[in-house]
Amino acid sequence: MVRFVIIGGGPAGNTAATYAARMGADVTIVERDVIGGAAHLWDCIPSKTMIATGGAMSFSRRIEGMGLVHQDALLDIEAQRRRVAEIENHLHGQLTTLLDSQGVRLVTGTARLTGPHSVKIDSADGPEELEADAILIASGSRPRIPDWAHPDGERVLTTRQAYPPPAMPEHLVVIGSGVTGVEFVHMFSSFGAKVTLIVSRQQVLPQKDPEVAAALEDELLRRGVRLFKGARAEGLDLDGSGVAVRCDDGRVARGSHALLAIGSIPNSDGLGLDAAGVETDSGYIPINHHCQSNVAHIYAAGDVSGKLPLSSVASMQGRKIAEHIMGLHTRFHRHIDYEKAASAIFTEPEIADVGLAEAEAFATGRKIRVTKVPYQATAKALINAEPPGFVKIVSDPATGVVLGGSIVGRHAAELISVLALAVTANLKVSDIVESCLAHPTLSEALAEAAD
Repeated sequence: MVRFVIIGGGPAGNTAATYAARMGADVTIVERDVIGGAAHLWDCIPSKTMIATGGAMSFSRRIEGMGLVHQDALLDIEAQRRRVAEIENHLHGQLTTLLDSQGVRLVTGTARLTGPHSVKIDSADGPEELEADAILIASGSRPRIPDWAHPDGERVLTTRQAYPPPAMPEHLVVIGSGVTGVEFVHMFSSFGAKVTLIVSRQQVLPQKDPEVAAALEDELLRRGVRLFKGARAEGLDLDGSGVAVRCDDGRVARGSHALLAIGSIPNSDGLGLDAAGVETDSGYIPINHHCQSNVAHIYAAGDVSGKLPLSSVASMQGRKIAEHIMGLHTRFHRHIDYEKAASAIFTEPEIADVGLAEAEAFATGRKIRVTKVPYQATAKALINAEPPGFVKIVSDPATGVVLGGSIVGRHAAELISVLALAVTANLKVSDIVESCLAHPTLSEALAEAAD
């Protein structure tokens, strides 16, 4: 029987455990915080829960367009806190029940490698040494905090101190305009707070299609969000009852609270990687297409692997690792193609993309065909009273194969699944066109863009 020890119970760790246990492995998960993963249950789930509440509040302000009388919805922060906790506890309970039913041993504590095949566990029950045939490092990441910032959990917050914050900000200064930053901007502006966003580049979402980023910027400006473009934060001071964020161009952003959303760092310190001969690069563990480190039986997945920091990717890595450990890779086995992973940003408008982006293709000189259809071309967008948005499909002009796509608008995160399947399976635009989709639905915009 394969002895499999997993350090970290997030999406990568618990998925690997589930699949490996099903195939007969003796699996132990060591988790210091919460089964389900801190990044997942303390970041992703509560943020999307609060965004859903903010979205409902935002929509309530537009209901007159649907023949309804507008009444202000007010935020109950304590009720929101309870709602976040209830969802987290429900998901955590489901997961622990599933793992327990499969015979996976769950240990609350910390673990470190003491050799290539040995893991020392420190828990409330005392120290324990385990021998392992295979080891997975899935220890996740934590918010990056620059030297000039000193979060106090009151006025200066990390992302994990804002689900929800101790008090609702009157004016929030968000530092960082990546995915996490813009989601917080959307969330708190929906709640009615004033928001200033510090954008170090010349567009929000610097890694995304400029047209997509521009659509989000337009909405942020419409909401009254103040953008400090081309400004990099370099200092933060408590100023009376508020905060002052100093930028490198001399500007100062003032507000009641500040939120740090400037990336994350891997949790690889203290794991005893040197004792096992595992190499790292800037704290990340480099992996091959089987998610193996330089030590063949030691794997890495999730944020610590340095690949896309997405729960969906981590889960996929966990499944592939379990299959590799249990020998299934000797049969039909498809490696993870990280360039074909779909991602979503839960702002308003919602944003999702997959595969090759238009700007990326032009930058590399690749010939592509780009087709774009506005949401308002579909009856359902008008019925929903939310016509803003578009579907963009990138395809090969010679073969018609779908190479990628972007969606901006309501339910973009759901609709991108169709394009993700097309990109992964090398389907053609004609395959989408020939699919008889339901009417009236937003998905009809996909067929229109593919046509």
